[in-house]
Amino acid sequence: MSADPLARVRRICLALPEAEEKLSHGEPTFFVRKKVFCMFANNHHNDGHMAVWLPAAYGVQGLLIEEAPEKFYKPPYVGVRGWIGVELGEADDEELASLIHDGWRLVAPKKLLDTAADSDDTPDTGRKRKTAP
Repeated sequence: MSADPLARVRRICLALPEAEEKLSHGEPTFFVRKKVFCMFANNHHNDGHMAVWLPAAYGVQGLLIEEAPEKFYKPPYVGVRGWIGVELGEADDEELASLIHDGWRLVAPKKLLDTAADSDDTPDTGRKRKTAP
């Protein structure tokens, strides 16, 4: 695990196809084709969290928070849309990468997902590859 939380998040996010980092609302934010898939939150409005905010599939937010409230929380602004806050100190690199990849897959355009799956640019996208008959 990296001693620098932002470097850790950057390394994971920028390894994904077409990922870009921009400053948004005062924090490093990661985009795929102009859509946010990860927001870094360094004590946002003095909330005490060193975390990332990620989109999650419908219904997942509540399950994660209930299962591990020390690791997951409902972030401000985007939490009402099902996003999750992930405490960086509570998630190892493998789990964090998996959660970030899930967020990327939820917002990346279908064509990019298909291209990435065909070229093996990203871990399993959950889509089956088309094969010739």
